[in-house]
Amino acid sequence: MVSSSRLVRQKEIIEVVLGNGWDYMRRVLVGGKADEPEIPPPAVLRNILTDLGPVYVKLGQLLSTRPDLMPPAYIEELSSLQSTVPPVPPEEIETHIRRHLPRPPEELFERLEYRAIAAGSIAQTHKAILKDGRLVALKVQRPGIGLQVERDMTLIRDVARLVSATQFGQRYNVVDLAEEFADALNAELDFTTEAGYTDQLRRNLSKSSWYDASQLIVPQIYWDLTNSKIMTMEWLEGTPLLKADLLTENPHNGNIGLRGAATTLLFRAFFKQYFVDGFFHADPHPGNIFYLADGRLALLDCGMMGHLDPRTRNTMTEMVLAIVNCDAQRCAQLTLQLAEPLKPVNLVRLESDYTRLLGRYYGLSLEQINTAEIFGQILEAGTQNNLRWPANVGLFTKSLANLEGAARMFNPGVNLIDEIRPLMADLFRQQLVGDDPLQSLLRTGLEFRNLSLSSPRQFGFLLDRLSSEQLKFSLSIQGLDDLRRSLDAASNRQAFSIVVAALIVGAAIVATGRQSSQGQILSIILFAAASFFGLWLLFSIVRPRGR
Repeated sequence: MVSSSRLVRQKEIIEVVLGNGWDYMRRVLVGGKADEPEIPPPAVLRNILTDLGPVYVKLGQLLSTRPDLMPPAYIEELSSLQSTVPPVPPEEIETHIRRHLPRPPEELFERLEYRAIAAGSIAQTHKAILKDGRLVALKVQRPGIGLQVERDMTLIRDVARLVSATQFGQRYNVVDLAEEFADALNAELDFTTEAGYTDQLRRNLSKSSWYDASQLIVPQIYWDLTNSKIMTMEWLEGTPLLKADLLTENPHNGNIGLRGAATTLLFRAFFKQYFVDGFFHADPHPGNIFYLADGRLALLDCGMMGHLDPRTRNTMTEMVLAIVNCDAQRCAQLTLQLAEPLKPVNLVRLESDYTRLLGRYYGLSLEQINTAEIFGQILEAGTQNNLRWPANVGLFTKSLANLEGAARMFNPGVNLIDEIRPLMADLFRQQLVGDDPLQSLLRTGLEFRNLSLSSPRQFGFLLDRLSSEQLKFSLSIQGLDDLRRSLDAASNRQAFSIVVAALIVGAAIVATGRQSSQGQILSIILFAAASFFGLWLLFSIVRPRGR
């Protein structure tokens, strides 16, 4: 039986979607037919998610990271989605903090401000001073948000199961998508996960030959004051990147300026995350990049991170080069290595779409090319050709779009390709031999040794099968069965045609000879048989196939 709170929530959702002019969700929630979804316009969808509250705001933010699912207009609209949830009152949050700290706050902090300095849909941030004088930030989960997430995700799963019967639901695998979003939300509700991500990113960025690692920082986590509900981290004093007052490039004296240096640092750090570490910050919007008072840059909010395995990293590197060179054929080949076909893919059509897409950028200077925008269009073209992209590729594209967008707003003259071109040779070297050439050489030698040991045995087995005539080849050629059936039908029709012709000739011979009563009867029978088989043959030829 459906709980009363769930029914109340369904009623709230229906009122919100109807109030915003979207009737489809009402039909689904009240058990109507789940026909093809009519997705509301971007602005309407944004308003609906905002009105539905924190969980749906977070769902919209997650959708904005999936250019493999949403068109660019929706990505742009949902990227600006922010929760307007007011902070929890100080007296209520104090009780909540006391309940989840290992000891009373008076024993841990010299000072703790219970009035939030920032509030979001899942958590809010408080400033504190430890007993030893260190400034820290406490990220505190909103009381009751776990139950709200569980209730709303149950409704989202129900809707996904209903929509899964439609072509839209099957194309986007909405049931698995709903589970993916549920897992992402549950991960955000466990702050130890985000703390682990933060520590890993901090370690990865702490050393590199591509940039000065001392100029880039990720907050340190204080694990003794961190649990699933509260995360305590180093307080970093600074301002969001776009509000920082920095010198710009001076073309007259060759000075790249502080903005140019900061932009290069960011691009190189993220390029390392994408293509070397395979573990990257998936939401580098301007609010998550701070310029600190001591001149360093800081990356904040590691709640949403992406992963790229070595094979995908290598393929994505080639894809960047193919896009820059406007090589549509190579883009299509790499796409088939990355994406999952939902139906047989027409490679000629895919290449044609990519040729038309990349043709818009042919002859443009690098300053006029937005690499992240092209990646988004590549994903959209692949989706239209019955391909399903893995989620990590969508996260990569969104992260790159946020990074390039923030960099262009901060330093309008910047170009991603110019920034990463000096790193390409080193990147290919790392992808070929890794950080330890000796280890890569030994691994390759071991693989050749295994191959050399197993090849004679497999070749001998093949010869044994051939000599004993036990070897059978099993070939499956797409469309061969249809061709065989067509040939069988054609040969049958030809045979019937010969039979009909023979009957007609026989009847004519009998009819032109000396007529007797038996001859007349035989002639009539032959003509009747010829007419019957002729009509049947005509019907079999003209009737629609498949009936």
